[in-house]
Amino acid sequence: MVKILKRLAGFEKPDQEYSEEELEELSGEDEITGTSQEEQEEEWLEDDYEEGQLSIDVYQTEKEIIVKSTIAGVKSEDIDISINNDMLTIRGKREMQEDVKEENYLYKECYWGSFSRSVILPVEIEEDRIDALLENGVLTVILPKAKSSKHISIKVKER
Repeated sequence: MVKILKRLAGFEKPDQEYSEEELEELSGEDEITGTSQEEQEEEWLEDDYEEGQLSIDVYQTEKEIIVKSTIAGVKSEDIDISINNDMLTIRGKREMQEDVKEENYLYKECYWGSFSRSVILPVEIEEDRIDALLENGVLTVILPKAKSSKHISIKVKER
């Protein structure tokens, strides 16, 4: 993982610029964890891609921000919606009901597992009036705006 991060940050040379000894040292076991560089990279990549990103639509009316998402196959108790400052986060998990061997798949396009999505809210909301509804596989989160925004024009005076 360190090798990948260093390379992404531009601090590490490409492989062809390393001597054989340097390459062996880089791919050797980590002194602390006892895992090889390759194992660490695989673990890091798996952890990074374990959670799917939820697709959402966000729009506003005069009084509300509305967030909609299709999350078919997810029970309401498997959904967690939270707000931290001005960020709304929706997390959940879609579990496969049957165990299918990988070699038996003809197509595998559906996402199964944990998912989340965070979005920054453009206005303050009234936290105590938030409502969430799951109907026919569509999640709707209604976030009432704290104040209706007014457009005020200010005329500049000359002295």
